[in-house]
Amino acid sequence: MMSRADARLTIAAGEAPPGIGRRITDKSAPPDDGAVREWIGPEAFGYWAELRNWIDEFYPGVFEPDWLYGGKNRGWSLRYKKTRALCTLVPEYGRFSALVVMGGAERAKFEQRRHAWRPSLVKLYDEARTYIDGKWLTVAIASAGDLKDVRELLKMKRPLPSHSQSTSGAS
Repeated sequence: MMSRADARLTIAAGEAPPGIGRRITDKSAPPDDGAVREWIGPEAFGYWAELRNWIDEFYPGVFEPDWLYGGKNRGWSLRYKKTRALCTLVPEYGRFSALVVMGGAERAKFEQRRHAWRPSLVKLYDEARTYIDGKWLTVAIASAGDLKDVRELLKMKRPLPSHSQSTSGAS
């Protein structure tokens, strides 16, 4: 894996830097928080940590995040799954994305709230290809608004346990 420091040296040596969105592909070991922070950058890592903490807080003990290696093109991703996947977080150079698969029930709920979603999310939803298991929405997290959209999609996909809703008003 090329770190941001290695990328700066590469640029100084006249070579091209890794492209935005390039995945962590060193298969020797899953990346730790330090490697993820270095790869995606401090701002994106703030959103990464916030989303992970939110999942842990509002779905306590439900999901055990699992690093998956998808090969040299897809690299590492962090999946939250119990029996069905909640989401998969994908660290990319300079950013990260959240993959949320929306089955038939979730698509119906999305359509009911279609006009309440941000236009950028509706556009992403409309342009996402529908597979047999649903629409695969890959949302790049670059702002608090993007993070809020993903949390709302996750709550729609798997409602929060009732004790979490009453113990904290944060969302």
